[in-house]
Amino acid sequence: MPNSHTRLSSRAMAFVLAGGRGSRLKELTDSRAKPAVYFGGKVRIIDFALSNALNSGIRKMAIATQYKAHSLIRHCQRGWGFFRAERNEYLDVLPASQRMGGENWYVGTADAVHQNIDIVDSYNIEYIVVLAGDHIYKMDYEMMLQQHVDTGADVTIGCLTVPREEASAFGVMDVDASSRIIEFMEKPANPPGTPDDPNMALASMGIYVFNWKFLRELLLEDAANVDSSHDFGNDLIPHIVKNGKAVAHRFSDSCVKSDPSAQAYWRDVGTVDAFWKANIDLTDFTPELDLWDHDWPIWTYSESVPPAKFIHDEEKRRGMAISSMVSGGCIISGTEIRNSLLGTMVKTNSFAVLDHSVVLPYVTVNRHARLIKTVIDRGVTIPEGLVVGEDPEEDAKWFRVSEKGVTLITQDMLDRREAALS
Repeated sequence: MPNSHTRLSSRAMAFVLAGGRGSRLKELTDSRAKPAVYFGGKVRIIDFALSNALNSGIRKMAIATQYKAHSLIRHCQRGWGFFRAERNEYLDVLPASQRMGGENWYVGTADAVHQNIDIVDSYNIEYIVVLAGDHIYKMDYEMMLQQHVDTGADVTIGCLTVPREEASAFGVMDVDASSRIIEFMEKPANPPGTPDDPNMALASMGIYVFNWKFLRELLLEDAANVDSSHDFGNDLIPHIVKNGKAVAHRFSDSCVKSDPSAQAYWRDVGTVDAFWKANIDLTDFTPELDLWDHDWPIWTYSESVPPAKFIHDEEKRRGMAISSMVSGGCIISGTEIRNSLLGTMVKTNSFAVLDHSVVLPYVTVNRHARLIKTVIDRGVTIPEGLVVGEDPEEDAKWFRVSEKGVTLITQDMLDRREAALS
């Protein structure tokens, strides 16, 4: 085991829970798990958790996958294949499989770790950082590990500080003045305030730090309990709060910001509206999420593509993008783009307009199309003259229109529309 003078992150592993579908993203997760959904033009949602771990100094990682995992597994193989075992670095993708007899699937978040105990054992680590693979944020896990060791906690739980009226959507911590968790409540109707501000509450981020030896024993006990749902939030965390020492770690203490005065940034992009807004926010003059920070980069698979290209300079046929992000490989041919985000290898054609739209990679937008406040899935071909975002009732006949008026367009939707109109 490494000596006590090494960074705690070098004696830790990250276990990323990435098996969920993310059903509130609707058709965006029909063919991929939520952690594999594109974000910010070229990265995937899971890249944030993995990049945080890598930037924090963690070089041993495991990713538990389950729902429609192929896209996620392929991305991890292509974008995260630089770990070298001879340097004591590992990244293992762990699809649900019949490893322990009986169930094939992970039946809960804790069961996902329990089914892979032998693999975690092989890493020879002291600490395990359990992460959700489906949130957008930048965080230094070394600081959370340090608090965990300093307080002698059985579990340290990453927490957001949110207004009490918003906390009912989360698991909420009631803590004392030393940040020890007195009670853990799942989506309470009347969340408790914090000791320093009764109007704010501590909400769980789904990030947990354990000593591996402690968690290992707890997982074995939980697996033998027929009444357990084998879930961290429902079973293990309440048990530790009641019988051990659980401590809250405030996200504001370890959030990575390029501007010290900026607000701590964390987003759950779990709905079409939230996904659209978080992407569009990146086109702001000074986005809250800094993707340009070289000191804390978001690593991903980078395709070898040429720079973006803008062509034509005629009235109403000018290739231009204003307050927008355009990824590599795009060809903007006589298209007006405003407040939009385009993924890799998007091709747009003359007289088209994109306004407040999030376009995933490999989309083609044909002539005279007008797309306002849309999310367009990967690989879609937008037919010539299609207008979306001006008549919500007409849009809702063919596409999914969200509560806040964002229209999601997939190729299946367009194919059904074409068949019905032909």
